[in-house]
Amino acid sequence: VHRWWRSTSFPSQIPSLCPSCPHNRNQNPERDRGGEKQQQQHHHQMDPAAEMDTGELDALLRAAADFASYPGTHGEDTVRQFLEQFPLPKLLGVLQSQADLPETVETVAACLDKVFSSRYGASLLPSYGEFIQAGLLTNSNSIKQLACKAVVHLLDKAGDIAVAVDTFVQHNLYPLLINCLVEGDEEISAIVLDAIKRLAEIPTGTDIIFPPDGQGLQLNKVAAQSSSMARIRILSLIAKLFGASSCTATAIRDSNLLSLFEDEIKDRKDMLKTLSALEVLYELAEHPHSNMFLLKTSLLQHITDVINDPSADSIVRSRASLISGRLLSSADAFMTIEKSCVTNLLLAIDKILRTEESQNTDEIESALETLGLIGTTTQGACLLLSDPPNIARHVVEMSFDRQGRGKHLAALHALGSICGVDRQEDQMKLDDPQAEEFLKRLVYSAASNSPKLTPSVRATQFL
Repeated sequence: VHRWWRSTSFPSQIPSLCPSCPHNRNQNPERDRGGEKQQQQHHHQMDPAAEMDTGELDALLRAAADFASYPGTHGEDTVRQFLEQFPLPKLLGVLQSQADLPETVETVAACLDKVFSSRYGASLLPSYGEFIQAGLLTNSNSIKQLACKAVVHLLDKAGDIAVAVDTFVQHNLYPLLINCLVEGDEEISAIVLDAIKRLAEIPTGTDIIFPPDGQGLQLNKVAAQSSSMARIRILSLIAKLFGASSCTATAIRDSNLLSLFEDEIKDRKDMLKTLSALEVLYELAEHPHSNMFLLKTSLLQHITDVINDPSADSIVRSRASLISGRLLSSADAFMTIEKSCVTNLLLAIDKILRTEESQNTDEIESALETLGLIGTTTQGACLLLSDPPNIARHVVEMSFDRQGRGKHLAALHALGSICGVDRQEDQMKLDDPQAEEFLKRLVYSAASNSPKLTPSVRATQFL
């Protein structure tokens, strides 16, 4: 991500941290335990685990295993008592001295995770920022995962949020987390997503993620240098941040990060990659204020291109269709997007519903669900009933067609939405009298040509 990460040699294991080190003084509540003589020793020359004999180390490992295996959360007093018997420097020293023993590392890491998940344990983390930094740089997955979780606990439970953020900045943890996101395994990446989202929920944290004047780490530059899988993870991070607050959503728009979705969707050479990007966009479109930002980009146009692409897999077209439905399921959407863009989308969906050869049931059901989402608002319902494309006729006709249970049910739900089942009582009737009258004619015409006289009580009680 940053070139200095590639060119600088970092320790692969966790350094032994001593609270008597000058930069840790007056921060660690345990620093007075060693006395004045101990304070004069440098922490890098100390290895608390090396000073333990075999019996003492075995006792520590047994206690760590018991502590880690306890179901549920330990009480604060229990954590305090455990650390009085086995101070953090000793536990961290074991991670360093026993690094070649994976089972030992996993046991101590699981124990420390339990410690840091308590408020008391988390309150000690600002004194151990160097441990977190080194842990994020280590090659050990167990230790790296512990360091990522420690960041979450630091931001969530450390108490003084200003001190926690200062620790975050002082040890330059954000770019290290991004590196873990793009290069770590799936579990580590998931923890990183939660950690950065928690940072975004802190007012001062937004400036770390979105530095002013283009300084610091830029996600779009990271994405440009990353693998396909890493870019999808960055898109997942953007979706997480987008839902954190309207402030972060605005920062994402101002940073032009939404264009990353456009780039992934435009390049349809790898359909699996395109589908992954659409899945993340589907999650992002779930947020209430998403359409206000997304519809001001060319995303809807690219989504329409996907739906129109005959070479695209049907599951890709289906997901693109549902995303468009989510984006157009609020009244605000129609004040943001040009009508021609919506018309082009409806024509693409109409093409799917008109195709008689090799019809894909799932794709048709998704198209019907999309029309139902658009029809939840009066503006959307009127648009579906406008001519052209008069796409609502598919919904009505399939509501009376008992061939294909899935399509029938999807059509019934969509018809109910268009008729107003999802709207407030005073908004059930359409604003446009012509659209209201046209909807009635469609239903009566379909009923007259079908042995099934009514599609459902739910759909027709508003006609």
